[in-house]
Amino acid sequence: QVQPVESGGGLVQAGGSLRLSCAASGSIFRIDAMGWYRQAPGNKRDLVAFITSGGTTTYADSVKGRFTISRDNAKNTVYLQMNSLKPEDTAVYYCSFGRSGSGSYFPYSNWGQGTQVTVSS
Repeated sequence: QVQPVESGGGLVQAGGSLRLSCAASGSIFRIDAMGWYRQAPGNKRDLVAFITSGGTTTYADSVKGRFTISRDNAKNTVYLQMNSLKPEDTAVYYCSFGRSGSGSYFPYSNWGQGTQVTVSS
């Protein structure tokens, strides 16, 4: 089973930037789509962005124009560049591997430990 390993979180002031990375470990045959989720305390885990094997990207409305998802297939790694960060972006960020279809994303990997992103005002 493929396992995500996230990194790159931290503490940043509002308006700042962070870049998250997620590498795949374990049994890797072929990774189709890759996605990033986030979960703030007391909230459910929400999809932030995903990218298909062909490079098509989809974003949640709350991050459009500020976040950019990308992938390096040779390294089985997905990235999330986060700019113009806001306090409401504070959450634990998780990546996943899955498949996409009809404009939707369907994760199938285990969850990693996540990486904490804290944005101070």
